Amino acid sequence: MTKNNTSNHNLATAGKMPKLSEGQLEPLFRRLNLANTPRIYQQVADRAEKEDWSYRDFLAFLLAEEVAHRKQTRLQRCTRNAHFPFFKTIDEFDFSLQTTLRQSLLGSYLGPDFVTEGRSLILYGKTGRGKTHLAVAIGYRAIQNGFETFCTTAAELVEDLSNASKEGRLQESLLTYTRPHVLIIDEVGYLTYGPDAANVMFHVVNDRHLRKRPMIFTTNKPLSEWGRVLHDEDLAAAILDRILERGRLIHLDGPSGRTRHLNLEEVFPATSERVRISGIDGSEFPEPTKIKKLVGLGRVELPT
Repeated sequence: MTKNNTSNHNLATAGKMPKLSEGQLEPLFRRLNLANTPRIYQQVADRAEKEDWSYRDFLAFLLAEEVAHRKQTRLQRCTRNAHFPFFKTIDEFDFSLQTTLRQSLLGSYLGPDFVTEGRSLILYGKTGRGKTHLAVAIGYRAIQNGFETFCTTAAELVEDLSNASKEGRLQESLLTYTRPHVLIIDEVGYLTYGPDAANVMFHVVNDRHLRKRPMIFTTNKPLSEWGRVLHDEDLAAAILDRILERGRLIHLDGPSGRTRHLNLEEVFPATSERVRISGIDGSEFPEPTKIKKLVGLGRVELPT
């Protein structure tokens, strides 16, 4: 008799099935790390008895509910740990505002291959064009596909790693940005960075490039200006070279998603030579809509 047959024989001849109270089942559920089963067990058992389920159907239902609960719990935990500035999905993105970008062009960035093949993406466009929305949506899709995402702004990353470098803990702090499967670096070029910005960002980009871990950047600056933004032309070129080796640049155009109802493009034509009032972070949250208020917050570019 084989070992497997012996095991089955022992189960069949072990004697009477022990009758356990609901209270006695609880420790067994905990020992097996079944978080959802204790909550639904009695209700499912009553239904199974009423509808005359087979033992196999009863067990299958309990297991399916436990798996679904774990999947939902993981989704919530990973979404919380991603530190998204807000929650948006790809279905909420208004592609009709874009002249060339269509969802079909993003197909490879919405599947697991985006992560397993280590692709990267730079989303470029003026403020309000939906860059952060799209980055968050792609990052969340990666979570749905079973991966981890972490989102930060370029200013936060540079400040954190600059301070860590000064305190001799750079390698430890780098793990925050190199460990997640997907890293989103938002708002490159929106604020002024310290002189070592290119150096600390290169550490992150190079490590992730070598390990084929995808990155998503959003920026309102053309790539030709990254050297000036990061205070080092050579390192900026090296950073972009690594990002774009397995990545692509997508230009988001069209009107601002926040202020298109104000027809600001008619008030301030795109052909005018314009200057941006600086001094405030380019948030992706909904903003006040009155022109006077927008100007006061530095959200509107005025003609010179």
